[in-house]
Amino acid sequence: MIESSTELGCSIPANTPHAVSVALPKWQDNVDYEEGKERVLSRMVTGYPRFFIHKEIQKLISVCNRKFAKPEETCLLFPTRKAAQRCKEFLNSYYIPSAPATQMRPRLAEISVIPPKDDVSPTLSKLITLHVVLFPEDAFKIAKSFWQHSGEGISSRMAEYILWLMQTQQYGQSYLENGSGALSRRLSFKNRYSNPKVFCSSQLYEQSSTLEGHASLNQPTFEENRYVEERYGRNLHIAFADKAKVVLKRRIAGTMGVADKTEIDDLDHMVSSDLATSSTAERGVSDVTEDDVYLFSCGMNAIFHAHHYLLAAFPPRKSVCFGFTYTDSLKVLQKFGPGCFFFGNGSSEEIDELEKILEAGEKILGLFCEFPSNPLCKSPDLKRLRALADKYDFLMVIDETLGNFINVAVLEWADILVSSLTKVFSGDSNVMGGSMVLNPQRKYYHKLKDVIKAEYEDNLWEEDAIFLERNSRTFRERIAKIDENAEALCDFLNDHPKVKKVYYPKYITPDIYLQYKKAKGGYGGLFSLTFHTDLASEQFFDALPAAKGPSLGTNFTLACPYTILAHYVELDWAAQYGVEKGLVRVSVGLEDKDILLDNFAKALDAIKQ
Repeated sequence: MIESSTELGCSIPANTPHAVSVALPKWQDNVDYEEGKERVLSRMVTGYPRFFIHKEIQKLISVCNRKFAKPEETCLLFPTRKAAQRCKEFLNSYYIPSAPATQMRPRLAEISVIPPKDDVSPTLSKLITLHVVLFPEDAFKIAKSFWQHSGEGISSRMAEYILWLMQTQQYGQSYLENGSGALSRRLSFKNRYSNPKVFCSSQLYEQSSTLEGHASLNQPTFEENRYVEERYGRNLHIAFADKAKVVLKRRIAGTMGVADKTEIDDLDHMVSSDLATSSTAERGVSDVTEDDVYLFSCGMNAIFHAHHYLLAAFPPRKSVCFGFTYTDSLKVLQKFGPGCFFFGNGSSEEIDELEKILEAGEKILGLFCEFPSNPLCKSPDLKRLRALADKYDFLMVIDETLGNFINVAVLEWADILVSSLTKVFSGDSNVMGGSMVLNPQRKYYHKLKDVIKAEYEDNLWEEDAIFLERNSRTFRERIAKIDENAEALCDFLNDHPKVKKVYYPKYITPDIYLQYKKAKGGYGGLFSLTFHTDLASEQFFDALPAAKGPSLGTNFTLACPYTILAHYVELDWAAQYGVEKGLVRVSVGLEDKDILLDNFAKALDAIKQ
C-alpha cells in the first residue's frame, strides 16, 4: 500500500517537501478550509501550488518585501519579466484603489542572484533573476487570483534554490538585514546529510517569515534534499536538465519508444540515438515531433498560454468554453481578453446552440474543451465541433489530461492540445508541469509557430524537469494498472444501491468516448460519485480509507469533495450543470485491486441513513 498522509494539513505524499496535495481528511475540513477557518489554515504545511503559496515561496516573498516594499505593500514572484508584466496589467485592470488619488499602484522590481562558480550545475551557473510584482496589501486577493488562474508564479524548487544561495554564512544574514546588493561572491557549500526525515506534524515546520532557523533539525535542507534524490532517489544530476526536457518533449510527442532498462538512466543515449516509433501510430497525426511540444510550469499555465497565443495571432474575439471544464480554465477565458461563451452541459443540443450563434454571424477565436471533462467525465463530440471550426474558421484547444494519449487519440481534432504533466504523466505528486502540442496538419499551424517563436518562454524550472523526466519513465505501465483498477471499482459502485450515480467515461457519453478510445486504451483513472443525500456523501467520504486532498492522477488513490473545493462560493451555479454539492471525485491509484474494492465497500457500509 502506498503511504498517504492522514493528519490534517500534512503533505500528500507524506514527508514530501514539494508535494502538490495536502491532507483534508474529513468533509468538514474541506468546508472549513473554504471558509478560511483558522483550525485548518494554521495546520497546513502545504497545499495545491496554484492555490496555496508554498512555504519556501512565502519566505522568499518576505525577503523581497524587506528589500523593495513600502509600508502597506506586499509582492508576488515570477520567473520572467513578461509574466510579471502580465500580473501588473491584471492588477491594473481589476484592482480599484480605495483612495485613487493617494493609493500606490502596482510596480515591478528585479533581484538577481549569481550562483557560485563551483555550484553543482553548469545549467545553474548563470545569473538567476527573480521578477517581483509589488502592490498594495489590499490588492493581494486580486494578485493571488492571477497567480491561481495563470499558473505563472515561480516554482517552489526555484524559491528553495534561491533561498539556499542567500542563506550562507557569508551573505545570508547581512543580506536579509540590510537588503543590499546582488549576491555575487562565491558561496560556501556546507553539506549536512544527517537526519533527512521530515516529520508530518505541522508544528515542526518554520512558521516565521524570516530565514533565521530555516533549516530546522527536522526539515531537510536544500542540499540534503538534492543529495538524497540524486544518490538514492534515481534523480539525474541537474546539469542534465536540458536533455531531460528533450526527452520529455519526445515522450509527449509520442516519438520515443520505451528504452531498454539498461539505457533508462542514460539521457545522452536517449537524446542522441534513434528510439523513435511512428508518431502517427502514437498520436494519430503524422509529422508530430518534439519541436511541436512546449513545456510549461503547470497545466493551467499551458492553457493560459494557449489562449494568450490565440489572442496574439488573431483579432480579439470571444472564445467558447464547451462543457463543464475545470474551474480555472473557464476563468482564464472570462478574465483575459474579450470573454467567452459558456456551454456548460457539453451536449449535442449545445452544439446546435453554438451553430446557431455562428450562423447568425458571431466570430469566435477558439473553442476550449476537455476530453473527457473534469469532474463529470463527459466526452464532447469532437468531430461535430471540428466541422464547425473548419466551417466558421476558429481553432480548437483540447485538454487531454484525463484521457491521456495512452488511452485516447484526440490530437487529430485539435489545433492545440494541452495537458497537465502534474497528473498521471508524473504520478508521484511531487512536481508541477504542463505541456502544449501543436497539430502540424492544421491550417494555422505555421502562424501559431511564428507567434510562439516570438512569445514563448521556457519557464519550467530545471529541477522540476528532472523530476518530471524521472517520474514519467513508467507512465505507460502505470496507466494500464490504474485503468484496470478504476474500471473494476466503477463496475462495483455502479450497481450499488447506496450510490446515486457514477460519472465515468464507460457510463457517461460512452458512444462518443469509444470513437476516440485506442484499441488497447482504457477509460482513465478518474471518476465521480453522487449519493442520495448530502449526509450520505459526508459519511462515505469520512469513512473512505484513502488519501484525501486536491489533485488527481496520483500513483495512490486520492479523493476529494470536488464541488466544495472548486465551487464553494457558487454551489447553486454548479448544480445547474449537474455538479452536485455532495459530489465526491476519486482518482484511482496503483494499490491492489482487491484492497481498493474492500476499502470502498467499507466506506459504503458507513452510510447509515
